[in-house]
Amino acid sequence: MLNYALRRVILTIPILLGLSIIVFAFVRALPGGPEIALLGERGTDEQQEQIREDLGLDQPVYVQYGRYMSNVLSGDLGSSTRTRQPIVEELKLKFPATFELSIAAMFFAILIGVPLGFIAAKRYQGLLDNTSLVLSLIGISFPVFFLALLLKYIFSIKLGLLPTIGRLDITRSLEHPTNFYVLDAIIAGDTAALGDALRHLVLPAVALGTIPLAIVARITRAAVLDVTSEDYVRTARAKGLDPRVIDRRHVLKNALLPVITIIGLQTGLLLTGAILTETVFAWPGVGSWMLEAIRFRDYAVLQGGILFFAVLIVFVNLLVDLSYAFLNPRIRYQ
Repeated sequence: MLNYALRRVILTIPILLGLSIIVFAFVRALPGGPEIALLGERGTDEQQEQIREDLGLDQPVYVQYGRYMSNVLSGDLGSSTRTRQPIVEELKLKFPATFELSIAAMFFAILIGVPLGFIAAKRYQGLLDNTSLVLSLIGISFPVFFLALLLKYIFSIKLGLLPTIGRLDITRSLEHPTNFYVLDAIIAGDTAALGDALRHLVLPAVALGTIPLAIVARITRAAVLDVTSEDYVRTARAKGLDPRVIDRRHVLKNALLPVITIIGLQTGLLLTGAILTETVFAWPGVGSWMLEAIRFRDYAVLQGGILFFAVLIVFVNLLVDLSYAFLNPRIRYQ
C-alpha cells in the first residue's frame, strides 16, 4: 500500500505543475489588474506603472512564472498585494474556518443521507423510497445561496433561534490557539463559547450540506439495492442468518465503497466550493477570502489559494482510495 501511495503522490506532480501554469495564465487574463484595483480609476499611468514594477508584473510572463515556482518550491506562496500579508499566514487564519464549516456540513450530510438511503432501499418503491427520491432531487436542484437566505429568514429573523453571521458572538472573549473555534472552546473548557460556536455553525452547515446530503442518500440507496441482489446476500438469507447481521456485515459494509467515494469527492468540493455560503453568512473562510482576491485582482492569493486547494483535493482522493482496502479485504494494491 505504501508503494501505491508513493506512486500516486509522484503522479500528482505533473498534474499540479500543469494546473499551476493554467492558473498563472488565467489570473493574468482577468480584465484589469492589481494596479487598477489598488489605485482605482483616478490613478495615473505613472502610479500604475510603478505598482506593476514593484510587483514584478512588468517582466516577461515566463520570468514571472519561473520566479513564482521557485518561491513555491521553497514553501513561499507569496504575499497578498492588498494586505501585504504572506499567503501562508492568511491560509492559517482562513482555512480553519472553511475546514470547520465543511466538516460540519459533511457530518450533517452523512448523518442523515446514509441512513435515509439505506432505509429507502429497504423500503424499495414504497412511500418512504419515493419521498426520499423527490426530496433528493429538490435538494440537488435547490440553489445554495437561496437556501441560505431562506434559512436565515426563517430561523433567525422570524424565529430568532440561530445567529446569521460570523463564527462567534462579537461580545464573547475566547482565545484562538488553533483558529478552530469549536476546538478552541473545548481546549479552554468554555461550554458557553462551545455552544455559541456550534449555534453559529448550524445554518451555514445545513445550507452547505444539503446538496451532498441528497447525493449521498441517492448513492447509498443505489448501492444498497445493488448489493442486496448479490449471491452472497441471498446465500446468507438462505442459511437463516439474522437480517440485522446480514444488513450490517454483508449489505452495508459492501455498499459503503461507492458511498465513501462520493463522500470523499463531496468533501473536496465542500472545502473548495463554500464561497456562496461563506458570503451569505459572512463566514471568514477561504471562500470569502478568494472572492475578495478576485475583486482586487490579487494574483498571489488566487494562485496560492487554488494551488493549495488542488493539493488538498489530491490528498483527500488518496485517502479515499486507501480506505478501500480497509473496507473491503478483497482489495489489494499491487
